Amino acid sequence: MAELDVLDVVEICAGAGGQALGLERAGFEHALAVELDEMACATLRANRPGWKVAEGDVADQALWRPRDYRDVALLAGGVPCPPFTVAGRQLGATDERDLFAWAVELCGIIRPRALLLENVRGLSTSRFSAYRQHVLDRLRDLGYVPGWRLLYASDFGVPQLRPRFVLVAVRAEDAPWFRWPTPFPRPPATVGETLGDLMAARGWAGAAAWARRADRIAPTIVGGSKKHGGADLGPTRAKRAWAELGVDGIGVADYAPGPSDSPALRPRLTCEMVARLQGWQDDWGWRFSGRKTARYRQIGNAFPPPVAEAVGSAIRRALEHAGAPDAAGSASAPGSASAPGSASASGSASGDGAHVHDPVFRVLRSRADFLTARQIAQLSAALDGNPAGAAGLSQAAVLGRLRHLGQDFELEVADSGTGDGPAYRLGSFKAFLGQPGHARHERFAARRTTIS
Repeated sequence: MAELDVLDVVEICAGAGGQALGLERAGFEHALAVELDEMACATLRANRPGWKVAEGDVADQALWRPRDYRDVALLAGGVPCPPFTVAGRQLGATDERDLFAWAVELCGIIRPRALLLENVRGLSTSRFSAYRQHVLDRLRDLGYVPGWRLLYASDFGVPQLRPRFVLVAVRAEDAPWFRWPTPFPRPPATVGETLGDLMAARGWAGAAAWARRADRIAPTIVGGSKKHGGADLGPTRAKRAWAELGVDGIGVADYAPGPSDSPALRPRLTCEMVARLQGWQDDWGWRFSGRKTARYRQIGNAFPPPVAEAVGSAIRRALEHAGAPDAAGSASAPGSASAPGSASASGSASGDGAHVHDPVFRVLRSRADFLTARQIAQLSAALDGNPAGAAGLSQAAVLGRLRHLGQDFELEVADSGTGDGPAYRLGSFKAFLGQPGHARHERFAARRTTIS
């Protein structure tokens, strides 16, 4: 296929433009960027006046009409992370900030050639195995080949580890050309190498010694939320890691240290320094709007542009059918890649049982009757091809998975009448999928000022 001149992208939850800039550098052109935060929207408009930026709740039907963007090349987004974090209590589908499943539903309206969503590593854990399975199943139903990959920013030249759980889905006709991006051949620069000149910019005598001490990559930058105070570099564990690098993580500075500061000072980072650690390059000329705390949150919550560029370039090559196609089901296609660091495979395009994330979910969705924990364990073993009597899931493990499942799906519970404990039947998915009357809207309206 010949190279495409313009690949248009609709980006939801665009933030301050980390993913947007990376996708632009990969050859995509924004048809629309949607973002809730006022300062982030100001940043997007200031840096790219030609982009159409819609400011407000991305799920508000009065803000934008997804059907107006049908058949764009790419639908992308960095949907909110708190529903999948420990700090956010891992509420998943019942969190008013959860837009992941809804973003998947948009594929049925917009029909993009590809989908790119990124989130925190928490989404890859066993707590969300059934949630992930729903996402995969829905994308396959819509005609896409989906796959997950845990990507580390440090593999793409960014001087921090920053793991992100990335979902890519492409149409079946493009899937053979998709290959996940490969890590850069060289390790990223250290914090000292990255920030040494900025620390020395105002004549601080301790800059050179500090740079030598800061001889590793950074801990993952934490952008924080509007609920919790001003800008700092994260929870206690992160602050300890920063201290080992000679950085005071309690806050963010307005300026680098000056000539009157002690050479033994443990300096704080500035927003400009944090932007470098997030992968922004000075010559890109990207400027962040707002006061210090607002700028820091925009930077800290961003998807690093070099990672977005790497994934965007991989998607672009697939859409252009660049290179030789892989055989169906090869390891580089989106639907057959495992997620490093998680306990589950991503699922193949065939949708067969071998790639189901959650065995309890697999059993319950295949049956219309009520099942006890013992029956679920037995049926799970049978679906896995285990001989009768072979060890499989314990009843305790089944009950644990049912507790997780019940957080994201309705679970009907009935008396089994067998003395074998309660019986269970799978109900509907609790997540917001675009329903006008969903409870998400009321909760969102009540907490909008603290949502970031």
